[in-house]
Amino acid sequence: MPPSEDLGFVHKFVPAKPNVPHPVTLLLLHGTGGDENDLLPLGKELWPSAALLSMRGKVLENGMPRFFRRIREGVFDIEDLKFRTDELAQFLDAASKEYNFSKEKLIAVGYSNGANIAASLILQHPHYLAAAILFRVMMPSTPEILRDFSHLSIFIGIGERDSIVPRGQPEQLAGLFETGGAAVALFRHRGGHELGADDVQAAKTWLSELKFRKGVGA
Repeated sequence: MPPSEDLGFVHKFVPAKPNVPHPVTLLLLHGTGGDENDLLPLGKELWPSAALLSMRGKVLENGMPRFFRRIREGVFDIEDLKFRTDELAQFLDAASKEYNFSKEKLIAVGYSNGANIAASLILQHPHYLAAAILFRVMMPSTPEILRDFSHLSIFIGIGERDSIVPRGQPEQLAGLFETGGAAVALFRHRGGHELGADDVQAAKTWLSELKFRKGVGA
């Protein structure tokens, strides 16, 4: 399927497999320099029957797509992050109507910069997602209001030798989500910022055990 530029973002939508009752949709959010094609194989691996909604970030950093601006590595432009997060929420409203999927079965899968915008979406608009898989996520911002995350299940994949994500930030974010009532699982990859096969397998296993999965096609 060719990418679409409708609804405000370049994106691809791959429908769920036929005859799957109440299908899940995976929202795929790439890292810096990626595009709407990068995480499609990962999405198919994680949940073969799910619909896939894969987006391209609008912000360019030295020609590389991102989902929001940063001042330098590890330092985010907070105002732009808030604006881009609201923009993502508006896109999801439009996309759910265009492609007829339920946000009650929407799971974000983000890597690096994509994980950070997904985390920001949870902090600002938690009811847009049912669950999230966040690989190599940072603390995007400190929320002024702690919202209700009690309906959310969140998987965080940490690189033990990650030289990009500040040490302790994924755990800090996990604690914040848990304080708001989310069920959080942490997985530690022995390598660095790269995504490993062990990350993927751990996330796949975690997805298979989600409480809301009952009655949903595998």
